[in-house]
Amino acid sequence: MTSVIIQNSDQLEVDMSQAATAENYFITDLTEQDVDLTELAQEKMAELFTDADDDIEAIRIYVSGGGCGGMTYGMTFTDSKSDFDTVRDFGAFKVYVDSVALGYLKGVVVDYVEKPTGSSFVFNNVFAATGGSGACGACGSAGGGCA
Repeated sequence: MTSVIIQNSDQLEVDMSQAATAENYFITDLTEQDVDLTELAQEKMAELFTDADDDIEAIRIYVSGGGCGGMTYGMTFTDSKSDFDTVRDFGAFKVYVDSVALGYLKGVVVDYVEKPTGSSFVFNNVFAATGGSGACGACGSAGGGCA
């Protein structure tokens, strides 16, 4: 056993056999309460996943940007899982969400909507856990504020 002694007002012995790994700090399994997909979204993702290249192992849901319009949500195919990914297995395909993005996505319900103007995946309830509104807070992201 390798140990490190940290001296402060008290001595603390740390067992290095519990080394800092993602598994020790992150919950790796997503639940329905974290990220959910409607039945139609699951069917469409399964269809798209079936048509994907053989080296694709999952569909990654991600978050980017920010500012007055809120975060940007999207999906892409991925051929690898990082140490910080959380996973939900839908049987025909898996969904990966990294732990940072999960903070913005928790409670999301992804739907697939078909309209005369086109079809798309829609992210509903994305502010459930963070309490955000998507409204302008004059952050300056739009080049001088929102007006």
